[in-house]
Amino acid sequence: MRATEITIGRKFAVAFDHGEDFFEALAAFCLESGIRAGHVTFIGGFSHARLVGTCEPLKHPERPLWEDIEVETLEVLGSGTLAWDAENDRVAPHIHVSAGLKADSAEGRTSHLLGATVQFVTELVIEEWTSPAVTRPRNPDLYDVPLLTFAQTD
Repeated sequence: MRATEITIGRKFAVAFDHGEDFFEALAAFCLESGIRAGHVTFIGGFSHARLVGTCEPLKHPERPLWEDIEVETLEVLGSGTLAWDAENDRVAPHIHVSAGLKADSAEGRTSHLLGATVQFVTELVIEEWTSPAVTRPRNPDLYDVPLLTFAQTD
């Protein structure tokens, strides 16, 4: 287990508009605001989303799944963390959603969000973490999964 005390910075309410790319809008807001780490929660709608998943049997259930599925017309509730990606000089979100498929009696999907287009509006609350520095380096010994990492503080 890795744990640390987090120092909380600013808190923002952000409304993404119809047609915006969710991750592009989030990255632009973080860049404009200087956010390098934090926590997000949100509600809203997506016209289209890519989620981690498959419709096939899992070949290796003990390994991460890198495949994705595409779904349309969703009502979503999501949450995740933001960490700094030093290699690409940008914020790296790790976000999961629970989504109801409106056309299928709100049948649900829950998974890691890979991409999405906002439908009507998506409303976020972002809580900035100011210290310690938080990164998400890939662990080659664990299937190259990016793991949340906290800088050592004295």
